[in-house]
Amino acid sequence: MARKSRKLFPILACTLGFALGAPPLFAQSFQELEARLKDHPALEALRLQTQAYREDAVAALAWPDPVVSLGVNNFPLLDPSFRAYLPTNKALGISQQIPNGSEREARSERAQRRAARNDTAEALQFARMRAELIVALVERRRIAEQVSLLRRQDSLYGELEHIVQGEIAAGRPVLFRLAEIDLQRSDVDRSLADLEGEKAEVDAHLRNLVGETGDVPPPQLNPKAWSGNADAFHAVQVAREGITVADAGVSEARAAWKPDWGLQLTWQQRDSGGSDMRFPGDDWVSAAVTFSIPLWGSRSQAPALRAAQAERESASNRHMAAARGAAAQYSALDATRRAAEAAVAALRQKISAIREQVQAQRTRYESGIGDYSPVIDGRLAELILMARIADEQARRDRAVAQLNSLLVTS
Repeated sequence: MARKSRKLFPILACTLGFALGAPPLFAQSFQELEARLKDHPALEALRLQTQAYREDAVAALAWPDPVVSLGVNNFPLLDPSFRAYLPTNKALGISQQIPNGSEREARSERAQRRAARNDTAEALQFARMRAELIVALVERRRIAEQVSLLRRQDSLYGELEHIVQGEIAAGRPVLFRLAEIDLQRSDVDRSLADLEGEKAEVDAHLRNLVGETGDVPPPQLNPKAWSGNADAFHAVQVAREGITVADAGVSEARAAWKPDWGLQLTWQQRDSGGSDMRFPGDDWVSAAVTFSIPLWGSRSQAPALRAAQAERESASNRHMAAARGAAAQYSALDATRRAAEAAVAALRQKISAIREQVQAQRTRYESGIGDYSPVIDGRLAELILMARIADEQARRDRAVAQLNSLLVTS
């Protein structure tokens, strides 16, 4: 009875988990994988950085904290007293620095622009990671297809080996065929081992992206057309936002020439000496307004402005470089896609021709002319070409996934 209870416990635990809404171990659809991908730590880090920039934008507009001072003025050392000397007083002061508003607004705008740039960078990163996810699923499908084809090849090599052994028993000099078959089967075994290693790498990459995936197939892939506008590329949008960040930097550097202001107020409490009234009079209040003068602007503000302007030019050039690079990458990936599609079409024509030849050999064999080994050779050739088609289809899908990741989706 105890043994039955131990067997039932995992089943009951799983049932309870599903009843409580526990998430399944494996994803059921590509949409679920996309949802998992959005929670990747790399994307979450960008979102948190964006939030930090927006908080910085708010903080940049604030004044610094006021400074409160407590002290005494003109206090005698040889005869310590607040009544023996007229200028002696207790002082309570407060001062407030007011950095120039234009500089604070420019600094806030720069932080906002950095947040906007991070938003576009997050979209770019997600598009790239989504393409990686699709490529990994494509590779896993390609590996599964090629493993299946290689196993079918191995089975046909086994049939061919039996046929050759029968021919040898019949006295035909085809012993060399057995050595060829052994070599070809060893190639199949090596290819299967290589595919197993590739599968382990793909599975590891998938776990890094979204965790366990189950048998989710890749989505339907169709290439997105480019309108010709460079701003349609993610990378170009990120570079364009970099220009706005640099523009805010130039505004901040120009605003640094304007004065910073300050207010000071001090209450000086006098002690008139008690009942003798030797020093009659009221308390004192001192007030002042301060402002900065860019006396050293040629060595401070001017170089900072030139640096900001150079950074703006640099951002503009990065924008142009991103536009050229994205357009070139799109063209290269589109060329790869078209080449893979052409290769698949050519391979399918070859397979069609081989099938016709195999059918002709089968007809000859069934009519009593020749043997069956040419039929198996033809089927083996067809399987080899089908494996090449799987390669080309995966190459095409990889190119489409990467091509689509370059463009901004509405």
